[in-house]
Amino acid sequence: MDQPAKKTRFLSGVQPSGKLHLGNYFGAIKQHIELQDQGDCFYFIANYHAQTTMRDLAERMSVEQSRKLKAADLLKQHSLDVALDYLALGLDPAKAVFYRQSDVPEVAELTWILSTVTNMGLLERAVSYKEKVDKGIEASVGLFTYPVLMAADILIVRSNVVPVGKDQVQHLEMTADIAGKFNRAFEKDLFPIPTYRLDKESKVPGTDGQKMSKSYGNTIDIFAEGKPLEKTVMAIKTDSTPMGQPLNPESCNVFALFSLFATEAEKATLAEQYRAGTIGFGGAKKMLREKIDAYFAPFRAKRKELATRPDTVEDILRDGARRARIETQKTMEKVHKATGLR
Repeated sequence: MDQPAKKTRFLSGVQPSGKLHLGNYFGAIKQHIELQDQGDCFYFIANYHAQTTMRDLAERMSVEQSRKLKAADLLKQHSLDVALDYLALGLDPAKAVFYRQSDVPEVAELTWILSTVTNMGLLERAVSYKEKVDKGIEASVGLFTYPVLMAADILIVRSNVVPVGKDQVQHLEMTADIAGKFNRAFEKDLFPIPTYRLDKESKVPGTDGQKMSKSYGNTIDIFAEGKPLEKTVMAIKTDSTPMGQPLNPESCNVFALFSLFATEAEKATLAEQYRAGTIGFGGAKKMLREKIDAYFAPFRAKRKELATRPDTVEDILRDGARRARIETQKTMEKVHKATGLR
């Protein structure tokens, strides 16, 4: 008799390092929500990871807002915001295991054990570490060993597929190296070697034309509305072509963002108006703002309702941690046995 096919186990984490934006949504969150019906999904709020940069973020925000902000308060608020965002956008806690990283202590224990089989040379090749240090972030031990913690996140629940963007592929390759090194060191095939699944490549330009990113300060928040949304959209960088002259939709940031929300017919119509010179950038920005507002309106309403029930959100995260720990404790029993710790 044929055995039933084993379900794919997906895992992904999101850092609570600021408000989530359109790049996060179309580049990752939308796919994460869709994966709930395709396998076992484990999604976590990466508050351990965020600690490597949270103090730097608090200092910068304190300067921008002319008031002292505590890193601890920011981390708690941003963690709640990520939970509200994911739940409002369609994450179903009955389908996916959703939890805070720090509520699963086995992750930290496994990080230490994996660090004992991880070569310094492997970590020294991490591009992400070098880029963050170049941006002025303190070169802490935590930042340097970030890939080991990421490996523990993945291996602790024995996930075999990890959805990532291109910038995280190296970390997945490092996780595979670490898992293989552990298995060889203790002569056990304990950890499955995970593979990555590239998040759908959705071109999401920021308001300045670069890739939309919090680090560039060029984002459009998912749940922005009213005047703040209008101000951000109207500030999108365009060229200096005057009203009435033909515009090139292929090189326009406004058109690229509009295309994320529009039907093929709507895109074709706007492209025709661009080329005919019958619409200017101001008119196109107004259409984009209306699209963003309409698309996220039902999600926004759900988020506002959830925000009035923080205890419910906390219960969801705690229950997610309980379910995650059923798996992480199984893993650690095997690790303890393999390493002689128990």
